[in-house]
Amino acid sequence: MVTKEEITERDISMMRRALQLAAQGAGHVSPNPMVGAVITDATGRIIGEGWHRAYGGPHAEVQAFLDVRPDDEHLLKESSIYVTLEPCSHYGKTPPCAELLIRKGITRAVIGCGDPNPKVSGRGIRMLREAGITVVENVLEDECRYLNRRFMTAQTLRRPWIELKWAQSADGFMAADNPAVSAPGESGYLPVALSTPVSAVLMHRERSLCDAIMVGTDTLITDNPSLTTRLWPGRSPRPVLFRSDRLPDTLRILDRDPIWLDPALPLQENMRLLFSQHGITSLMVEGGARLLESFITAGLFDEIRVETSCFPLKSGLRSPVLPHTVGQS
Repeated sequence: MVTKEEITERDISMMRRALQLAAQGAGHVSPNPMVGAVITDATGRIIGEGWHRAYGGPHAEVQAFLDVRPDDEHLLKESSIYVTLEPCSHYGKTPPCAELLIRKGITRAVIGCGDPNPKVSGRGIRMLREAGITVVENVLEDECRYLNRRFMTAQTLRRPWIELKWAQSADGFMAADNPAVSAPGESGYLPVALSTPVSAVLMHRERSLCDAIMVGTDTLITDNPSLTTRLWPGRSPRPVLFRSDRLPDTLRILDRDPIWLDPALPLQENMRLLFSQHGITSLMVEGGARLLESFITAGLFDEIRVETSCFPLKSGLRSPVLPHTVGQS
């Protein structure tokens, strides 16, 4: 373990810059993690920097070396590299970044946090040290882990990072009573617009950060949602649905290659299958109330976002009750 004395103010400053770069990959790199890299010469001058821009594309370390000017290439053998995540050590869609650092002659590698992916998990750091490179670990570790909380959760728990989201009225209702209900099986509630134009855009941005999005059968039938990121220029998450004979063929979401879950399986097992069979590392659950409550009851959530309107509904469909373990602000 690295002692605190080995971490300099420059290390912290450059890692913050690497984190800024890494965040630019948000919504574009999943299921890969967001990674940033900064290369400095012996005096601390930045001579190259980059980030992982798109899934399947060059990693942050590669981008940083490409950013080095030809006139500065000779400085690499006395340079340090700052990377928010342990360099990969295996061949995937790209060659191992640990080998690249060794080949370029980098003398010091400062790493934000380790990679829990079983294909890496300490191997990248070990390769660097065996090649004689000085390695400083866990610089701004908490910040680096938080940036990639979706990736970290999926790799360690073998299930997607799960975000529960709903909007509610000032008095805690998600939908209004439907006084026109007459036919058997018809919904007893009416959908109500509780979000503001600004919050709707922000939520579409949040959607773009998730691999998949899930709603319950009743919500699909009542709202016929598209669940896209039409208000934000990011990719739309893949829909996740429970199989049901009640779903009509006219649902808009059926054109978007949904993942179908077996309602007979335990919720925990369905979540594991989402990761192991479909590579889903993050899931947003948008409703309805019964589906949200099933996740809360099972303790299957990593974050809960509740948007509360300033207007009351006075009656209707009650919102889920926040568990005591969730902090509110």
